Order: sequence, then structure tokens, then C-alpha cells
Amino acid sequence: MAQKQYETVIGLEVHVELATKTKIFCSCSTEFGGAPNTHTCPVCTGMPGSLPVLNRQVVEYAMSVGLATNCEITQYNLFDRKNYFYPDNPQNYQISQLYLPICRNGYVEIETESGRKKVGIHEIHMEEDAGKLIHDTWEDCSLVDYNRSGVPLIEIVSEPDMRSAEEVIAYLEKLRMTIQYLGASDCKLQEGSMRADVNLSVREIGAPEFGTRTEMKNLNSFKAIARAIEGERERQIDLIESGEKVIQETRRWDDNKEYSYAMRSKEDAQDYRYFPEPDLPPVVISQKWIDSVAERQPEFREAKMARYQQEYGLPEYDAEILTSSKHLADLFEATLLKCEKPKEISNWIMGETMRLAKEHDVEPEKISFSPENLAAIIEMVDEGAINRKVAKDVFEKVFTDDIDPKQYVEEQGLKSVNDEGALRGIIEDIVAKNPQSVEDYRAGKKKAIGFLVGQTMKAMQGKADPAMVNKILKEILEG
Repeated sequence: MAQKQYETVIGLEVHVELATKTKIFCSCSTEFGGAPNTHTCPVCTGMPGSLPVLNRQVVEYAMSVGLATNCEITQYNLFDRKNYFYPDNPQNYQISQLYLPICRNGYVEIETESGRKKVGIHEIHMEEDAGKLIHDTWEDCSLVDYNRSGVPLIEIVSEPDMRSAEEVIAYLEKLRMTIQYLGASDCKLQEGSMRADVNLSVREIGAPEFGTRTEMKNLNSFKAIARAIEGERERQIDLIESGEKVIQETRRWDDNKEYSYAMRSKEDAQDYRYFPEPDLPPVVISQKWIDSVAERQPEFREAKMARYQQEYGLPEYDAEILTSSKHLADLFEATLLKCEKPKEISNWIMGETMRLAKEHDVEPEKISFSPENLAAIIEMVDEGAINRKVAKDVFEKVFTDDIDPKQYVEEQGLKSVNDEGALRGIIEDIVAKNPQSVEDYRAGKKKAIGFLVGQTMKAMQGKADPAMVNKILKEILEG
């Protein structure tokens, strides 16, 4: 009997914390961290009689994400109350959007080894975040921190169009990159500013109906998401193969144990008793407002990649690395304004910058040296004022402390010695002291010159121009 073949069907609910300075319905700070319950007020702690006021920037960010993901903007949209009791939810309801969400019917294009594919976006809606429960095992109690309560979120709900972990990661990468380019969120999974819940079911290949789906929560890295998808797929197939039913439920993924646990059953859908939020008027979006947001949309990664190759003649690999972070792309473009050497700038960013970022455990977004200082180093190398070895040492100081490289080179006496007469005298002395290397070179062992170059650079404390050293050495050895 032929082995049954199964297909995985996956849809995602992605929560993204928006990068506004203040919360969605009050003026409290959204800054990550801070002592518990210090970024709070009567509105975000749900005090009786307090009234919400909508933050306009939240609407603009939601629109910009919707436009970037090919959605229709709902010009008349409402907020709704989602009623449920949980200690981190101070009002006993969450203000969200159910009936008229701000964005609908969009898609993003992803690329995997199987080729290009469109993943549908059912809707994007605005809502407020809840607080955070902290379980104190020492005191055996739970404490609540309302700093996060009222932080603005958008929830991006996909269609069940993905069929593998690879497609899910490609979709999330595309969303994250798009939102970061917009500046709408930093999308840091580890800080919870991007969170994904995975809805997954399996069915026999060719079956017209979807299987029973489960929802997995607690996924805070792409690796955890990929492992959770594989784990849940196997679990559901094992149940089906052994004649058992998959139960529709919410499951919590434990990445350390690589196993998911049932949290709550969803067989009877929870009744949230949604109704229109009485304290907020409808959000009416004019076409003029949509057009103004559309005009301010940035150049996205694909367009940047194509332009870098076309305009600056960069290889595809360079363009891919430089655009992998908006901050790196901005750094490249700002340096280019000071020094028109695109390939040289690209080499410095992809080489030394990325090496030092890894060494110092700095994310690309946190690289803070000024483009002017990188441009100055490139110009000094180009003019022969310093050689590449010195340039790399100076750049390390620029990377960590953003020092003025020209001033540093002067103060430390690092300028290259380009006086050919003085250099020739030192090289002649080194040649005289190393007859064996001279003999080897003249006997056809051309690599022997490398030792003599090294000795010269050592004598010059690395401040000689290697090209000039090579030139003089060849003249002496071959003369």
C-alpha cells in the first residue's frame, strides 16, 4: 500500500509593535525597558472615567504598511471592544478592530528555492497591546507591569497560503524588511516588537478540505518558528496515522524541549462579545491622506538593489549585503555623498565594518560611526597618505569611538613615508643584511621578495607604501 503524502497548510498572525514615541490612546512613553509601571497613566491602566484619544501616527504607520503590502485602505474604519478578563488587561477589554479593519486584501511576494509566490494578506488591523505578567517564583506570586499596556500594535493576518517552514520564514523576512525600511517598527523578535502566531494544519495531498488547525504561540525567533512548524506537522501526521483526531487548540511551543503543549481548547470559539468602541469616533481616511502617505513611501529593498547594480555598477552580492539592513544602505549612500567611490565604500562596509560588528556584537542598526569618517579613511588611502594596514587600524578606532581619522593619523604619526630617497636607503640596508633572500629571488623563487617587503614594513613601523617598497625592491634585486 502506497505511503500517504501530506501537505502542510500554514497561515500567520503577526503582531508588530509600532515605533511611535507615545502609546496608541495616551501620551505615555512606549520606550522598551524602564522600571515596572513607570510608563503609565489613568488611560493605559484602565481607570474609570479615563478616555482614549487616537494617536494619528499609528494610523499613518498602519496605512504605510498596508500600501507597501498591496492592501486596500478602508476609508471608513472603526475600533471595536474585544471583551475578555486577564490580569494584564486592565480594562477587561482590548480596543481592536474586527468589522472594519484599516487594511484588507493585500499580498507580499516571496522567493524561495521553489521560485516566486504571492502570499495573501487577509487584513491588517490596529489595536493596543496588553501589559505583562511577571511570575515571581521566589515569592510564589504573579506581578503585573503595565508599561506595555496601550503600546500600539498592528496585526497582520495572512491567508493560509504557505506550505512549508521555508515559505513562512521568507514571508516573515519580507514583512520585517518592509516594515524596517518604512521605519514603522524595529521588528526585534527578541524584544517582542514582532511576534508571530502560527496556524497550522495538515491534509492529504489533493484533499479539497483543510485539516483541523492548531495555533502555536511563544515563538520569538525565526529558528524557533521553523522548528515549531516541523514539530507540529509531525505531531499532527502521527495523530492522523494512528486514527486519532487533531483537536483545534492553542499550543505553547517550548523551544528548549522542541515540543508544544496544549494551552487551551478552541473547539468552542471564545465569545469576545465584540461591539463598536463607544469612546472613539470612526476613523475617516480621505484619498488625499492616502496619497500623502503613498508619496512618502521609501525606496524598498528590491528597488535599491537594482539601482545599486545599475547606477553604481556594484555586483549583485554587494547590493544584497548593503540593502540587507536599511541602516547599512543609509550608511553607504551617506558615505557616497562624501566620497564617490561606490565599490571601495561597499568593500569597507562588507569587510571591516561587518567584521568589527560581529567582533563587538553590534547589530547593523546600532553601527554609529559617521559616514564622513569612513569617507576620510578611503580618501587618505587613495591619496597614499596611509596604507591599507594603517587604514584598518585607524578604522577600528573610528568604529568604536568615531574619532576624526585625519587628526588621529597626524597625532599618532601614522602618515605613510613616501620619500623615495629615504625609503631606498632603508631597503638597501635590508637587502644587504639578507643575502639568502636575495639569492633565492635571483634563483627564480619570486616569493622571497615577500620576506624583504615584510622586513621593510617592520623597519618603517608599517608606515611605508607597500607598492613603492615593492617597486624599489624589484629595481634593486633585478638591477
